[in-house]
Amino acid sequence: MANRDLNAAKKAKNDEFYTQYADIEKEVNAYLEFDPDTFRGKTILLPCDDPEWSKFTRFFAENFERLGLRKLVSTSYAFDSKRLGGRDASAKRPKGGRAVGASLPFWQPTLFETEAPQYDAAKSSAHGKIFVLDHDANGSGRIDLDDLEWRYLEGDGDFRSDEVRRLRDEADVIVTNPPFSLFREFLAWIMEAGKQFLVIGNMNTINTKDVFPLVVSGKLWLGNGFTNGNAYFQVADGTKNSYADGVYDSTTNLVKFRNCCWYTNLEHGRRHQPLQLMSMSDNLRYSRHREIRDVGYRHYDNYDAIEVPYSDAIPSDYDGVMGVPVTFLDKFCPEQFEIVGITKTWFGAATKVYPEQVQIDANGVRKTVTKLNDGAVLKIDEPPKGSTWYEVGGERFIQTYPRILIRRRKTP
Repeated sequence: MANRDLNAAKKAKNDEFYTQYADIEKEVNAYLEFDPDTFRGKTILLPCDDPEWSKFTRFFAENFERLGLRKLVSTSYAFDSKRLGGRDASAKRPKGGRAVGASLPFWQPTLFETEAPQYDAAKSSAHGKIFVLDHDANGSGRIDLDDLEWRYLEGDGDFRSDEVRRLRDEADVIVTNPPFSLFREFLAWIMEAGKQFLVIGNMNTINTKDVFPLVVSGKLWLGNGFTNGNAYFQVADGTKNSYADGVYDSTTNLVKFRNCCWYTNLEHGRRHQPLQLMSMSDNLRYSRHREIRDVGYRHYDNYDAIEVPYSDAIPSDYDGVMGVPVTFLDKFCPEQFEIVGITKTWFGAATKVYPEQVQIDANGVRKTVTKLNDGAVLKIDEPPKGSTWYEVGGERFIQTYPRILIRRRKTP
């Protein structure tokens, strides 16, 4: 029991990454530059948020009037449920309030909570909180952070609860950094209600059959993005040793991720800026990538498309289908290209299925696999040094990373 609870607590803590104020401000400003009225007259819901720690509520509260908001609502998740690692925490909680099992020994309510007249010790760790901002509560003449009013929720604040679901249905825009482990479920929760949204997630989620169809149908795209593609988050003190050197910075208490992005269905200017590209012949002569200059554009063995391993090597004059890295979506302009598929078995665009395959890894170890049937495949003459390759019926192949299949839109 103790080990199970400890693992659940560790998982819950490692799912908490606190977004920096500057990153929120930079992202929101990109939408305002495209349309100053993006948030005007709207109710914003910040679920999975805790104003006592998170910067989301602070940013939107401090900019309430500038954004022209009608209402701001944020909800926090109960501490007991966090440390027990899930929505079934109430079943593990004895009568009287506090949960049993794993503990985070240094947690205690903040002065913000304990000095409030509505503070309830029995509810403090067992219930989530709701924060609402919609009027000048203190008579200062403006609506800002000091006018936030809060109370305890009936439940623990899980976004899947009926209580938070009702708040979702009343909102216009949902903004947050949800738990990474629940991202796909959280996104489905948003799409179910047909809301506008701006949320942070792992870019690899694009490869999944839950998310990619939303990209193809134009219901979801990437936001303006983190500076230079680097996302820095604050983390709980107890998780600092979980990260490799160069990932955690002890001087700033920040963890760096390269594979995080903003997902949204809000318009922004960068989304409509076409890539500046060279023609295929110029790429073959001048590309900075040797794989293009020395080899050219190879055709997949199992997809009717060419391999383009770098977004800046996309030929501007090629009319066929091209396989590009998932990171291309950060530069995708819908007026310049259309997305037609992805090199995953579940999407169904493959033109060939491979029989029994032999995988030979970098150490020469051979084993029978079926991996080639889930990805784009290139035929090779010689085995690559220090890399994994495959044999099928006497022929040799390598598999690429997941590729998004795109086609150039022809100018009318």
